[in-house]
Parts: sequence; structure tokens; C-alpha cells
Amino acid sequence: EDDEAALEELLAPSPLAPGPGAQRVAIVHPAVKWGPQKSPLTTAELQIAEAVALVDTLQNWTVLDKIIIPTKNPNKKFVFGKGNFEVLTEKIKKLPHVTAVFLNVERISSLTKKELESAWGVQVLDRYTVVLHIFRCNARTKEAKLQVALAEIPLLRSNLKNEVSQRDQQRGGSRYIMGSGETFLETQNRVLKERELKIRNALEKLRRKRALLRAQRRKSEFPVVSVMGYTNCGKTTLIKALTGEAGLQPRDQLFATLDITAHAGSLPSHMAVIYVDTIGFLTDLPHNLVESFSATLEEVAYSDLIVHVRDITHPETILQKATVLSVLKNLNLPSHLLDSMVEVHNKVDLIERYKPAEKNALAVSALYGHGLEELKQEIEKKILTATGKKILTVNINLKGPQLSWLYKEAAVQEVEVMPEDGTARVKVIISSSAFGKYKNLFPNSKIFMS
Repeated sequence: EDDEAALEELLAPSPLAPGPGAQRVAIVHPAVKWGPQKSPLTTAELQIAEAVALVDTLQNWTVLDKIIIPTKNPNKKFVFGKGNFEVLTEKIKKLPHVTAVFLNVERISSLTKKELESAWGVQVLDRYTVVLHIFRCNARTKEAKLQVALAEIPLLRSNLKNEVSQRDQQRGGSRYIMGSGETFLETQNRVLKERELKIRNALEKLRRKRALLRAQRRKSEFPVVSVMGYTNCGKTTLIKALTGEAGLQPRDQLFATLDITAHAGSLPSHMAVIYVDTIGFLTDLPHNLVESFSATLEEVAYSDLIVHVRDITHPETILQKATVLSVLKNLNLPSHLLDSMVEVHNKVDLIERYKPAEKNALAVSALYGHGLEELKQEIEKKILTATGKKILTVNINLKGPQLSWLYKEAAVQEVEVMPEDGTARVKVIISSSAFGKYKNLFPNSKIFMS
């Protein structure tokens, strides 16, 4: 009960959350014209379109205007050059009832935030704040909520510095809290450190619980397939199509899935398999956010296969692929998982006569079921290689102990009884070690490889 109370305290409403009311947002995109910060795989128009999609994800948030302004260096205090900054300020001031400006950069410093808010007279948000708020609204389980709380810590630290510098300017004089010998900054930093430690401990408890569940799942030997991809590429729709799970309700929005969810399906040989739905990725997803969700993504390292789903109709599909592969590489996954990955080109129903340029990619439409049988066969082939399992048909004598042994040590798929001679043909999926035992125990059994 004490644990539960402590957990509830950690999950209390965040001081950083924008209010529950409506937000009328101006999106400003600093377009870098040249230099190392310019991405060759995208354009300012596509980047601002993704920012619009992020805002549209949030209930009661409206985009009032989209403004692209060139800059040489988005890292300087006012982000833009003097002339462009004045033009932008005038545009923002003229917008009717604007409540916030979303500056489409990964993070802005607390100093820049303070200067911009003072110039524009409204709240200024960066990608970190907006994505974190989407996560906050979509988090359903305690684990996801704790991961959001952990990702907030850097923002709370940054806000604290801002607050302290404001206090110093306003008051001057002693910075110590009466008689404590500790400054306000030191006290608040200590409180934040303690909060971070509590969140990490609570997440560690949940992680251990999940490791236990994983060990139990390993015992039952269900192969695990992690389905990954850029946010809104159609992962949940694909899992629904592969498993036929009616309860799965895919949503056409960014970051609809924040928690790892597992769904049972079967492959052409009737082998049972677990599909794991994971959090989507985003270009410039701030590092702290990825790190705070690493406990969730850790599950991927224990899977037998990764299926990488791509929305092949998206104009930035190549950049999206690069983003996903870069995050996967940073997760330090075993090399065999990265090498055996299945690439799926989804939403091909929207492109006439689509043929993948990559030779190993499979074209599917999760919505209409095109290409799903080929995908299942490919998954089965890769799973058999990854787990060292074989699909066999064996001839057995029904009077002997073979059938009960196979039921105990392997996954029996089909039994075809031949009553005239008291035998049966049994189709099984069996591990290499169990197969070795079977041959030693029953040397006269006829075996047919599938």
C-alpha cells in the first residue's frame, strides 16, 4: 500500500502540462538553407507538415498559421536574424487569439524560451514539449506514465534555472533559504534528484516483473516478433490483419501506441507466435525521450525477429527508414536481429502496380490484406532459422509412447491416423535438441522433412 501511495504521488498531474483547455497554435519552422544542420532527405514544407500532424494529434488544439522563416543558425538566442525576427514577431502579434507558438526545433534553451515568450507574449513550445505532451495524453499504463515523468525531469531542471535567474534579478540579496545553508537552487535540485531516483526505482521494479513474465513466456517457447516503424506507419493495423484480433483499434494519429502490447497469431504451419506492438519513432525525437522509453524498447532485444513497417506512400519514407534504423542501432540490439529484419512496405493499395526497389522488401496492404500470406511465410522462415526449430512429419506407432512424448516435448500441429495398421502421421514443430533426443529414443521412426 505504501508503494502504491508513493507511485500515485509520482504520477500526480505535471506542472509542465499545457492546460486542458483549447490551444490556438502558430507553427514556426526555422528553415536552415545550408550547412551541417540541413537534412538532405527532407524539405521545410515536409518538416512543417509533420509539426502540423503533431498538433492535430492533440484534442482541442488548432493550427492558426504555418510560418517558414529562413535562418543560418537556429541555435542562437533569438533563433533568427534581426530582420526576420521582427517580421515574424509582427506576424504572430497579428494572429487572432493565438495562445502558443510551436517552434519546430528539437529543444530550445530556457534562456531562448524566456526571450521569445517575452517578445511574443505567448507560451513557446519546442518538439520536446509537444511530443512529451502527446505521450502524456496517450499514456495508459503506470509504466508509460512513469516514463513520461522521467522524460520531464530535464525540462523541470531547465525551468528551475530560469526561475532562479529571475528570482536573483528581482530580489538580489541573500540566495539562501532561512538558516538552512542551502540555496533555493540546491534545494530544488535535490528534490528533483530524489524524484528521478524514485521514478527509476519504480520503473526498475516494473522491469523486473516484465523479465519474470518474459522468462515464463520463454518456457512456453512462443516465438516473439517485434513490429516496429515510424509513427503512424500502420503497425497496429498490420498486427490486427496478421492476428485477426477484433479488439485492436488502430488510430490514424501519431504515437497512438505508447505501451508494449502483445498479440497472439499463427503462421502457415499453425505455429503460434506473439506479435509485439511498439512505440513509433519520429525524426528529431529528443534523446531524453528515447532514453526514458528504453525500458519499453528493451523488450525488442528479447524478440526472435523484427518486422520493420514502412508507410511507402509517405514523401519522407527514406528519411523515416533512416530514423528507425538509427534508433534501432542505438538500442544495442544483437546483430543477428538487425541482420534478419523483415522490411514491409505498407499501404501499397494507394500506389498503382507498386514494386519494392529493395530486393528483400515485401509489399503489403494491411488494410486490405494484400501480401499477408507471403509475409507470414517469410516470418515463419526467419523464425525457424532464428529459433533453430524444424517442421517435420513423423510416422509413429500408436501403441508406443511416441505420440505422448511429442505432445510433451514439441508442438504437435496435425495428427493423421491410419486405423488399418495402427499408425499415424504427425506433423510437429520441434527444437534441434528435442529432435536429437527423439532420434535417439525412437531410431526406427520414419521422418519426413517439410
